[in-house]
Amino acid sequence: MKIVLLLALSLSLAAQKAVLSPAPRLEMPTQTDGNTPAFWTGGILNIFTSNGISLISRGPGLHGPWETADVDLTMQCHIPFWVEAVWRDDDGTLYLWYHHEPEGVCSGSTLTSPRIGAAISRDDGATIEDLGIIIESGDADDCTAKNGYFAGGHGDFSVIPDRERGFFYFLFTNYAGQLEDQGVVIARMPFESRGEPVGAVMKYHNGGWYEPGLGGMTTPVFAATNAWQGADADSFWGPAVHWNTYLEKYVVLLNRACCKTLWPQEGIYAAFTADLSDPGSWSKPVRLLDRAGIGYAPGYYPQVMGLGEDGTDTLAGERARFFVHGVSKWEISFTRD
Repeated sequence: MKIVLLLALSLSLAAQKAVLSPAPRLEMPTQTDGNTPAFWTGGILNIFTSNGISLISRGPGLHGPWETADVDLTMQCHIPFWVEAVWRDDDGTLYLWYHHEPEGVCSGSTLTSPRIGAAISRDDGATIEDLGIIIESGDADDCTAKNGYFAGGHGDFSVIPDRERGFFYFLFTNYAGQLEDQGVVIARMPFESRGEPVGAVMKYHNGGWYEPGLGGMTTPVFAATNAWQGADADSFWGPAVHWNTYLEKYVVLLNRACCKTLWPQEGIYAAFTADLSDPGSWSKPVRLLDRAGIGYAPGYYPQVMGLGEDGTDTLAGERARFFVHGVSKWEISFTRD
């Protein structure tokens, strides 16, 4: 017990607390390089893992055993891609959103400029149909960028509907434009537009939802300190959001890159809000785990996986498993004042 208490890490905010405690090692069914979305069908947990291509694994729960299969794509123009968010509708239709990194953005360089696209499946993810790019930057790519990966663009995201099913909210990273525009930003799409999403997404900017998802401007919710164009970028990125049924709040986990090229992980942070429609209501991010606490590199992509027969990456309760880059060595518990 003393060892557990010594190792437990706590995050205290105005009205809630998150505590990490050691737990037996648990891994996603295959290698992953991004947010790992999940959904349930008939008592079976379905998980998408992506690393430039996407696989789907099915099993009775987080401990498996797993059956893994390729995803049959009717899309070929947006490869490589990473499925990073899913929503299963009441009629069984599966809506998916993917991160795409186009090639050849900068001549003679491997730099790319990500975009966010939408897809749909009517067979629980076995086959997915591309619906097109729905979020992209309007700023010119900077092929002199020194961060090691991106010349600009929008990507590394998660998606969640509000409780009233009025809108889907997209929390994503803006790597483009001026410093004051960069960091973790937010956009939303009417729930009824999920089947025809191109042109339906609006970005949050200067207090309103007025900027188009395709090319519009952004105002960060969690702002960058040093611009992504430099070799010393200092910014939150890769948000993973879930609705916490115990807190009755949304919780977002964030990476923080600082302050050298190739995005060394400074730590993992958490923030809370009760209202997605008010981006200014998010609490100030507080560090939950530093790089030493993660214990291995690269240590990106924090997320929860809720426990029980409805727990996923976007729905969790008082207790959940806490994953970093597809590996869980912790349980996360939430408490409230």
